[in-house]
Amino acid sequence: MTGRIVVGDTPRLGVVIGGSGLVGGTIVNYFKTRPKTSIDILAPSSKKLSIRNPSDIQDYLQSTKPAFVVNTAISNIDSDEQLSFEVNFLGPLNIAQTAAAQKIPYIHISSAATLKLGEDILEKNQKPFSPRMSNYTKSKLMAEKMLEHMCQSAGLDYTCIRLAAVYGKHDHKIQGFHRMLFSVADDSMPVLFTKKDTLHSYSNCRKLPFFIHHMLDRRDEYSSGDYNFVDRNPVDLATLILTIKSYLQSNYPKEIYIPYSVANGGRKGILWLLKILRKFGLKSELPPELIFLSQFYITQTLNSERLKQSSFKDPFPEETIFSRLPEMIAYYLTRWSHQNLISTYPDEAKIDYSFIKTFRHNPEKLLETIHQGEIVEFTGETQGKNQAAKFDRFSETFEQEL
Repeated sequence: MTGRIVVGDTPRLGVVIGGSGLVGGTIVNYFKTRPKTSIDILAPSSKKLSIRNPSDIQDYLQSTKPAFVVNTAISNIDSDEQLSFEVNFLGPLNIAQTAAAQKIPYIHISSAATLKLGEDILEKNQKPFSPRMSNYTKSKLMAEKMLEHMCQSAGLDYTCIRLAAVYGKHDHKIQGFHRMLFSVADDSMPVLFTKKDTLHSYSNCRKLPFFIHHMLDRRDEYSSGDYNFVDRNPVDLATLILTIKSYLQSNYPKEIYIPYSVANGGRKGILWLLKILRKFGLKSELPPELIFLSQFYITQTLNSERLKQSSFKDPFPEETIFSRLPEMIAYYLTRWSHQNLISTYPDEAKIDYSFIKTFRHNPEKLLETIHQGEIVEFTGETQGKNQAAKFDRFSETFEQEL
């Protein structure tokens, strides 16, 4: 995957690792769609480049000679010890070693999971290592400390960007905030698994590429630093869930707060039941985010003063997760309904059932219309405009309610 953007006046090449995910894909898309072009962006797939293999990294970066590397690759948050260690720590280590040797600036995307819980948490407030840490948190924290060491010992030019709960479009894995959105849309969250006044920070994925773009031309300012990249104001988790509920005009979740002890006991009970069902060949898994269930009940807000005091200017200062909810809901309802993942959504968001009927019962007729160049009748430009108009009305309704 390649694209071009303007970074200064000098043509350069950049590499984005993990470009198929929500964060990486947003960065690549930003780079591809800039109006002027003077830099190429490469986003190799994991089949072409394994960050767990040192020789892969060395050979690839030596052959392409990029001007910078951005690493957004992560393992699933419920991965075992080995995969978490290899992807979240050895991968960044391999990149850092080659980047230091070749004097390549390295932008590393990390997570608020490495920071302590509480309010107004600074970049320096990392968690101490603990055997009870999740594999994800432990490996991400190891990577952050390794980068600090590589900066001092090998002269690595790096910047660590720490994200909180990320929101945006094009999350194909349904995780994090979008898992919560999915649960409300699917009526699978009957009550609130949190407590009142639990505040969390959120990171707007659309703003992140602007920050990366800004940093690339200002390495003297941003080298060897880490930044909490979050929205200005934290969000009350229950308020966010209930706002989504009101947008969807859903009956669930009910405004009943379940204590953590009850929620955790229920989680353990379901895990026990799933183990029993697997003995009968029935396999199912709980959402991996439940390994952070306790954090649904504890406030964590990140201090972003270091970012505010830098030369970076927020491209959308008034944009928040609440202002972006209408477009995200419209986008994800369409995507999930096409994938047959949900059926509980407003009538305005439903797709053209005349097309579904033809596709299901008379595919020969559909194929014939394609051959005759008449596919627009079913799925082409006309329907696209009608669908867009439906979602415009859908979003307007949301905004009025907000």
